[in-house]
Amino acid sequence: MIFKCKNCGGNTVYAPEKGGMYCPHCDSVDSEEKIDESSLVQCTNCGAPLEITEFTSALRCGHCGAYLVLNERVENAFEPRRILPFHVSRQMAVKAMEKEFSKRLFAPSDFMSAKSLEKMEGIYVPFWLYDFGADYDFAGEGIRVRTWRSGDTEYTETSYYEVLRRMDVDFDQIPVDASYAMDDGIMDLMEPYDYQGLTDFEPKYMSGFFGEFYNQEADLLVERAKEKAGEASEELLRDSMTGYTTVRPLRKNLKLTQTDTCYALMPVWQYIYRYKDKQYLYHVNGQTGKVVGTTPVSRAKVLAYSASVFAAVTAVCFMAVHVLEIL
Repeated sequence: MIFKCKNCGGNTVYAPEKGGMYCPHCDSVDSEEKIDESSLVQCTNCGAPLEITEFTSALRCGHCGAYLVLNERVENAFEPRRILPFHVSRQMAVKAMEKEFSKRLFAPSDFMSAKSLEKMEGIYVPFWLYDFGADYDFAGEGIRVRTWRSGDTEYTETSYYEVLRRMDVDFDQIPVDASYAMDDGIMDLMEPYDYQGLTDFEPKYMSGFFGEFYNQEADLLVERAKEKAGEASEELLRDSMTGYTTVRPLRKNLKLTQTDTCYALMPVWQYIYRYKDKQYLYHVNGQTGKVVGTTPVSRAKVLAYSASVFAAVTAVCFMAVHVLEIL
């Protein structure tokens, strides 16, 4: 499908800064008309052949530049229940990266150039959101050590306590990305998202961006979600046991019961920078603006900086010697 402007026929896209559909050709707002024609072979706007991967659900035609959403890959079994629309625009994502990396002295000169940043793409990444009920039964021994001094004598008192905890916790919407193309560790670093921004899925939110449908079924990724729920349970347990020097576990029984699963799309800006035959990936959370990535180091800049520091130090030493000779 494609969204066309009722006023001029141009391709309308979802504009994060406006919070709605926008036609960049005539500046119309909310003038979209959905054209349901769809093809996995050619562009429905110009007829040019499309380059579609196994999991592509939204893309931009390389010939005419129109943004297309593939009906077959956002409907029926592939239809997301929820979507978190982009809140951060491309310009905002660029500013977030500039703020994060502008002070990196040794980054290559063209790292944040306008030409390089044109390659930044907004992508809707498929996620499974899991709900769990956690029942945690814990028993342990709490040890509290107190030391004090009286005169020349140091005293140590060690007290032992029985520590019992029974926690019933509900975890809602634990996210696990379902994309082979996205690194799991990077996607974890993109968190947290504010799930209050989730809304019922509508294809129009995808116009103007790239997208995938889930690469893996929910049951294949549930263990990653359980691991996150387990870590969160441990953190809650630790927070409830303050005042002890140490706590020695004697019994730990954590039972997780899955109560719901939701297929959702999350917004991510991706910037690919190539330097000396190596690819560097940068990601910006499309809702919060959080930046994930590390800058490459320009060896030429490091050498130039080292040379300038050496020259400055040499000049200072020369002046000091010259002053001493005068004295």
